[in-house]
Amino acid sequence: QVQLVESGGGLVQAGGSLRLSCVASGRTFRHYPMAWFRQAPGKERECVAAISSIAGSTYYADSGKGRFTITRDSAKNTVFLQMNNLGPEDTAVYYCAAREMTYYSSTVYVKPLEYAYWGQGTQVTVSS
Repeated sequence: QVQLVESGGGLVQAGGSLRLSCVASGRTFRHYPMAWFRQAPGKERECVAAISSIAGSTYYADSGKGRFTITRDSAKNTVFLQMNNLGPEDTAVYYCAAREMTYYSSTVYVKPLEYAYWGQGTQVTVSS
């Protein structure tokens, strides 16, 4: 069983920055592809950034390119999402997701169904 605990959300003014963190349990976290999704009221859950377990492959949604950066620290079982130049359109609940695997992969996964484990979510609110 993998448990994910997110932190770092909050209220920020437009143009500001936030850094989300997600700590994962699991003996083989280093093998897990990870992602950050977000869901705004009335909208579908969308992947904003994803990272492979090796080779540093990443994915960014168009909405986050140039503003969001996903990184991981496998020694600390943690994945981060640095978000800069935030706007009201970024307001949503942000979820960390993990795909449990037992080997390294350079594949990036971006669909919710590709992830079995989810955090509880952290609210990000951007005021104009």
